[in-house]
Amino acid sequence: MRLRERFRMTGAALACAMAGVLALGGCSLLGDDSGGSPESGGSAPRSSASTQDIPYDVTPLIKPAKKYYGAAVPGAPISMKNIDAYTARTGKQPNLIEYYAAWGDGFDATGVRNAWAEGALTLMSWEPFDTSLADIAAGRSDAYIKEYATAVRKLNLPVVMDFADEFNGHWEKWGTHDVTPAQYVAAWRHIHQTFVDVGATNVIWTWAPNIVNPVKNVRLKPYYPGDAYVDWIGLVGYFTIGQDNAFDSVFGPTRDEIRTFTRKPMLLLETAAMPGERRRADVRNLFAGVAADDDMLGFIWFDYKKRADWRLEASPLALTEFKRLAADDRFGFDVRKPS
Repeated sequence: MRLRERFRMTGAALACAMAGVLALGGCSLLGDDSGGSPESGGSAPRSSASTQDIPYDVTPLIKPAKKYYGAAVPGAPISMKNIDAYTARTGKQPNLIEYYAAWGDGFDATGVRNAWAEGALTLMSWEPFDTSLADIAAGRSDAYIKEYATAVRKLNLPVVMDFADEFNGHWEKWGTHDVTPAQYVAAWRHIHQTFVDVGATNVIWTWAPNIVNPVKNVRLKPYYPGDAYVDWIGLVGYFTIGQDNAFDSVFGPTRDEIRTFTRKPMLLLETAAMPGERRRADVRNLFAGVAADDDMLGFIWFDYKKRADWRLEASPLALTEFKRLAADDRFGFDVRKPS
């Protein structure tokens, strides 16, 4: 298992740069190779029995009664050491763990098992750095995608996957400077269909734009693959010094635009607050905003130190407030027993 850092210019980085700080988010975790149909929705319902012959039914996890309480931390979930430390700091075990996988990586079945053993789902952010979306749609990566999908099916545990997130930003290789909406949609649908063809319906498919605040001129609907190919909407957005920190100011414009073309439930797929005097208030706004919205599934805190320090431990007062709010029973549950 190798770890390769990916320094990505995110939408948060643009806002941070305007505040005089360049924030780079994300890394890629190199995985090992261990190991819903379009007509009925992103992830087709299946029998609740979990065997190697019957795909795991992800339906109860798509809109659970409680909120997901997630984290992205270095090294997880292939190692749970930093998750355990995060749990000790915040007082609650995350039940959704995000990691970043580069195109060409093998499926990290070990990491998914590690997270599952502690009652957590794994969310894999698949980053196609070493290919083009046009090539994917044309079938030039079919052998790799099929091998990957087969490994996911063989493991037969639920996995959350987002592909080529922040596509509405110009800072990504698969972003607006290099990829058309039609190419993006074609690549997404092609990958989804390949998973369906091998029976890998144990995936929760998550479509994840950057919040629209820094890219207001890019419409999201043309990039949407369609409700038949998506289970969750994942928003990437940060509380930064250069903007109003009200929850609705940060996420509201994106949420409202998306609600014009889909009612799929939403997750804050990647979020955090910039260190500073306002961070404790940002944490309060995060928890309150997610708790108040029935369609908001939860959030994943990006607990990395890049060129901005997004780690909670960097701000003791904010960490104390985060721990207090995380104790709310509405946040977190054992994903092995979602109801």
